[in-house]
Amino acid sequence: MTLLTRIAVINRDLCKPKKCNYLCVSVCPKNRSKEECIVEDEDSKFPVIDENICIGCGICVNKCPFKAISIVNLPEQLKEKPIHRFGKNKFVLFRLPHPIPGEVVGLVGSNGLGKTTALMILSSQIKPNLGERKHADLSELITLYRGTELQNYLEKLRDKEMKVSYKLQRVDQIPEKYTGKVSKLLKRTDKRGILSDLITRFDIEDVLDNDIDKISGGELQRVSIAACLAKDADIYYLDEPTSFLDVFQRLEVSKTIREFCKDRSVIVADHDLATLDFLADRIHIFYGVPTVYGIVSSPYSVRAGINTFLDGYIREDNVRIRSESIAFASTYVQSTRGSNVLIGFDNIQKKLGKFSLTVKKGQLYEKEVLGMLGANALGKTTFAEILAGKTKQDDGEISDKIKISYKSQYPHTDFDGTVHELLKSVSREFGTENYKSEIIRPLRLEKLLERKVKKLSGGELQRVAIAVALSQETDAYLLDEPSAFLDVEMRLSLADMIRKLAKKRECSFMIVDHDLLFLSQIADRGMVFMGQPGIKGYTEEPTSVEKAFNSFLSRVGVTFRRDPQTGRPRANKFDSKLDKEQKEKGKYFMS
Repeated sequence: MTLLTRIAVINRDLCKPKKCNYLCVSVCPKNRSKEECIVEDEDSKFPVIDENICIGCGICVNKCPFKAISIVNLPEQLKEKPIHRFGKNKFVLFRLPHPIPGEVVGLVGSNGLGKTTALMILSSQIKPNLGERKHADLSELITLYRGTELQNYLEKLRDKEMKVSYKLQRVDQIPEKYTGKVSKLLKRTDKRGILSDLITRFDIEDVLDNDIDKISGGELQRVSIAACLAKDADIYYLDEPTSFLDVFQRLEVSKTIREFCKDRSVIVADHDLATLDFLADRIHIFYGVPTVYGIVSSPYSVRAGINTFLDGYIREDNVRIRSESIAFASTYVQSTRGSNVLIGFDNIQKKLGKFSLTVKKGQLYEKEVLGMLGANALGKTTFAEILAGKTKQDDGEISDKIKISYKSQYPHTDFDGTVHELLKSVSREFGTENYKSEIIRPLRLEKLLERKVKKLSGGELQRVAIAVALSQETDAYLLDEPSAFLDVEMRLSLADMIRKLAKKRECSFMIVDHDLLFLSQIADRGMVFMGQPGIKGYTEEPTSVEKAFNSFLSRVGVTFRRDPQTGRPRANKFDSKLDKEQKEKGKYFMS
């Protein structure tokens, strides 16, 4: 097989050849010189690009009216076969991460770089094809990895001597595959005799008699992790296990994985760097061009791996994976809030069934970003809906009536059209250079504009939902869990975007989120929700980020310190020397 030097990808969700009359075919200079570089595929009726003839001129990329074409030169150092390609002019994955017996291996990287693909190959759900049209025999993959740590694993997988347990990325898809009670699903997986312990640790006793399609996203996530760990396997694959979970639940899941899998292999793909700090022993970085190709790095120690990812330079491959390093503020953000109170609230009371919420006195200032943090089911979303006018409080006062644009916790839409049509319907500025610079580019929506809203993935729909909320002309924006489904780079881009909008528009933001790194980069002040989940929630008054984080983390039992190299807040391993020292000093979040 000829080694690939250039990747050409045509996104068939965007490509509309009948509307543009195969414009890419007519503008290709190679086609004009009588070489068949871009032709119409007789079966699919989509254009196909011959990567061996393509010269990478970029004319078809720039001329395509639907932004459907990507042509990228591969790093010169990549002198190897791909592991898998999904078809002609589709995504390509190079290399695989290495499971390590008795260790937790973390996978970090942007969305669309093949983390899920790699996990599905290693768990035998996808048969790799080594870039060819037909599936390759597993022995060919073993030959490719002869002399490496993967060889032994792949040989056992081929000989059916390797038992695998897999937790899928999209837990919202579980009800499509399983029906009936939660208890029925869990009993089918209980092969280790630890199910009752997992049920207690993950606090899912109350949902056992519920139908699987009637429980929340967080409950579904915990049920799926319990089902995965309850199986008797040699290796456990967990794809984005922290989605929908609060910090308490992420800690409990991490502790449980380390305890029950200490003699087995675990691979975890996640965007929460704090969870990977706490949970993983080693890190693989995925890099490349999202939806075009992905490459897996050699394994690093956790600190070195995350710092290398943030720095953006893979020294071993001599490749820079982004133009600039991801930088963290060396201390809390410099506040730009105004002196005027935008809205005040005092002794807000709300009862929903058996749950009651009490919110003490507080206020939101002009040009302020207020971070709201706490466990799930303590009333953060309920309070957000009260301020947004979606729910009426039972008692208490709200000082002023202001206009609030609200993004809900679980973004969904019945809009039957494209992203372009949706954003145009909610913003008078859509199409202007100002709108592009403030909304479209920071949220990377350029290639989503012609996509149908109903066909977007979780991360894509999240970005569009944020764009819809930020397109409103309003006094304040209330974003409920905006970091969910977003990769690390997108989360930090969103944090920077919100800080700039607060200053430029002279508006305020309230952010409910579980990613402490994200909140540390965005909030002027913090507001902590406490209580008994599902029973009683109450708050402290908004205070400085440092006080809010220390108050919250003292209840979670986790300590953070600033990494001296990157400045990022880094979670200490539980009961480590640094963890114990900070707890003795009462410093749970070091500035």
